[in-house]
Amino acid sequence: MTSLIKYQSQLVAKPYFIAAIGLFIGQILFGLVMGLQYVWGDFLFPEIPFNVARMVHTNLLIVWLLFGFMGAAYYLVPEESERELHSPKLAMILFWVFLVAGALTILGYLLVPYARLAELTGNDLLPTMGREFLEQPTITKIGIVVVALGFLYNIGLTILGGRKTVVNIILLTGLIGLAVMFLFSFYNPENLVLDKIFWWWVVHLWVEGVWELILAAIMAYVLIKTTGIDREVIDKWLYVIVAAALITGILGTGHHYYFIGTPEYWQPIGGIFSAMEPIPFFMMTLFAFNMVNRRRRDHPNKAAVLWAMGTGVLAFLGAGVWGFMHTLAPVNYYTHGTQITAAHGHMAFYGAYVMIVLTIISYAMPIMRGRQANCMKAQVVEMWSFWLMSVSMVFITLFLTGAGILQVWLQRMGEGQAFMVVQDQLAIFYWLRLIAGTVFTIGLFVYVWSFFVKEEE
Repeated sequence: MTSLIKYQSQLVAKPYFIAAIGLFIGQILFGLVMGLQYVWGDFLFPEIPFNVARMVHTNLLIVWLLFGFMGAAYYLVPEESERELHSPKLAMILFWVFLVAGALTILGYLLVPYARLAELTGNDLLPTMGREFLEQPTITKIGIVVVALGFLYNIGLTILGGRKTVVNIILLTGLIGLAVMFLFSFYNPENLVLDKIFWWWVVHLWVEGVWELILAAIMAYVLIKTTGIDREVIDKWLYVIVAAALITGILGTGHHYYFIGTPEYWQPIGGIFSAMEPIPFFMMTLFAFNMVNRRRRDHPNKAAVLWAMGTGVLAFLGAGVWGFMHTLAPVNYYTHGTQITAAHGHMAFYGAYVMIVLTIISYAMPIMRGRQANCMKAQVVEMWSFWLMSVSMVFITLFLTGAGILQVWLQRMGEGQAFMVVQDQLAIFYWLRLIAGTVFTIGLFVYVWSFFVKEEE
């Protein structure tokens, strides 16, 4: 059954991938709840208020992507290091700790008023709660740090005791950066400017910094396995992509500092380097297509190759093009915090990080189930899921962009109408977004279904 697995400890990745997909489904269902609340304000109120649905939606996104990254590391690191994982038992203990802590936190959001949750979890001793994306109770944040340290210990010793490849080193660097940057979530100064500066050190330097290293490493691994291209060629691409990602990502943090009370020199620094942030994503697109075009083998897992190529394209569009659209200070002055920001966020997260996790799951899951690839019937179903999710995400982005442009004109330019007056005039875009989100949800269930399609007789 598992003869295709080179190292038995790679099977540790399977529960991480299953949990990731389960939490992904939860995230999208709460996204639909929010979509309905945009057009039907009393939907599920007061049981699930909008602020709670949004908190669950964004927190599930972060948690399931972390499960995906950890599963990817547990799968590829033993193979790249040419040795078994240092401690499969530790990996499974951390899995259950993380899953239970995550589930309890989500239940806390849903069942307990947020202020009461803060009291119950000791937030008064070390205040960390109440900030967007970092709403987790302090006790949960401490649990995340413990899980991250145990995970890095396990992965780090595996790499140190085995073969060192560029893929492994870049992946480990990204994972260490992820853990280190999360520590700033514990720093919650009373000064609002300082608070926002260091808040962005978590949020921005994750998604536009160290997570890009994780993305590049996973994509390189899948392309090595599916194309047969010489590792030396892929390594050279990786060096250039990672250098560009770090330089533009770190200094590009300045585009979040425009109007929060920081010195004005952040406007040119943020503008110049964030305008260059599409470059590593464009290079990633070229990288994926170049490797596939020069492939030396015709890998049977066509679906995984499709996901890898799609990752490059949609990451460039979402993080690159839509990011650039409103990153310069004179434009950002009008667009910041509008639906244009939401459009960029949806396409960027989906293109860069959702798709790369689905790529590694698509590649690794069949192997862990004892086959080189799913049967062609299952792959056709999976490719349908790719197109349903990807095309609907493009439409979600376009509808939110339309809503954002109209919002900017009516609310921040022109007559400067009141916020809720403008929201009424955006209703058509919210209905269209809801329809596209429903199609996306169908695509996600089709993706799950593809793993249960049987071999043809």
